[in-house]
Amino acid sequence: MEERTIFHRIRDKEIPSDIVFEDDEVLAFRDIHPKAPLHLLFIPKHFVASIADVTPETSFIPGMLIAKAQKFAKEKGIAGYRLTFHVGKEGGQEVMYLHLHFLSDQKLPS
Repeated sequence: MEERTIFHRIRDKEIPSDIVFEDDEVLAFRDIHPKAPLHLLFIPKHFVASIADVTPETSFIPGMLIAKAQKFAKEKGIAGYRLTFHVGKEGGQEVMYLHLHFLSDQKLPS
């Protein structure tokens, strides 16, 4: 059984979060410790702990997260942004649940 993280609890709506995007595959919410005016986290609904744990069966997930972030940015009119994955504790990954950081100096339009 996988160890439940705070992202499991956010995904399962057990704790509140500022969700900005959701579909059947992905959930995106504001980072509680933002490093930019707009700092979102895109997580897959299917759990993978880290990029280091991606298997042939789950290799589509990182690309899917990037595609969802790209679509989100286009729909919201966000022209410039940075996307990053942190891999493992030594790589700065604080929550062991694969997630994509979306950072922009632009604010999210209402």
